[in-house]
Amino acid sequence: MRIRNYYVLLVILALVMLSSCVSREKIVYFQNIEKLGQNSSMAKPSLTIKSNDLLGITVSAASLEAVRPFNVVAEARPPAGGVDYGGNSTQQLGYLVDNNGNINFPELGIIHVEGLTPRELVILLTEKLTDYLKDPIVNVRMLNFNVSVLGEVQRPGTFQVTGEKISITEAIGLAGDLTIYGRRDNVLVIRDNGGTKNYAYLDFRNADFLNSEFYYLKQNDVVYVEPNGAQRQAASFNRNSTVFISIASLILSVVVLITK
Repeated sequence: MRIRNYYVLLVILALVMLSSCVSREKIVYFQNIEKLGQNSSMAKPSLTIKSNDLLGITVSAASLEAVRPFNVVAEARPPAGGVDYGGNSTQQLGYLVDNNGNINFPELGIIHVEGLTPRELVILLTEKLTDYLKDPIVNVRMLNFNVSVLGEVQRPGTFQVTGEKISITEAIGLAGDLTIYGRRDNVLVIRDNGGTKNYAYLDFRNADFLNSEFYYLKQNDVVYVEPNGAQRQAASFNRNSTVFISIASLILSVVVLITK
């Protein structure tokens, strides 16, 4: 009878562990968003050009021949077989920002671009090109705008950003959201500012993180979601423990049946 009671206790304990739940306060995002109010100052994106950035710059105007010297392209060679069915004969090349924050632009020479936003660079190039072109149109795009999302997310990886801004919530969305084992209160953002590493911990449960300067990510930012205590314990759990528990349960069941 005593062994049977132990067996029943073991079953009850297993059911309790399986039925345990996590409180709302630990997993729900934006819990106090109503306190932000209508006039809350949201974080503003501030994407600026840094050394080692790769910029895609295109210049257009009414005369295609006139803008040709200002667009750096690589001529695509046809395949050895003869005919190229790809449809594209040229490929745009990017401008690499050197360690001094400069690019070498055709006809215009060395231009200092570090610290400028893409919009500010558009204005600068447009002003310089008016000496050569009538009504020039300049487009600037960051070709190396990538962010990495690591840790307890569904799809960790590095993601390319096609626009000029991305928020940390959008980046987490690209990674499939946090798993149930990720800490919502301690999401780390690591940023490289000219060789200096800056970082911040954001609490997704508190809507105040929407006002953080790290809410909008910059090129090459890294987002890391720390595993919670349960996941850390599971990582240190002996992988063979489940086998041992199953064997012990089987032996206990046999003993109970024999002693009936």
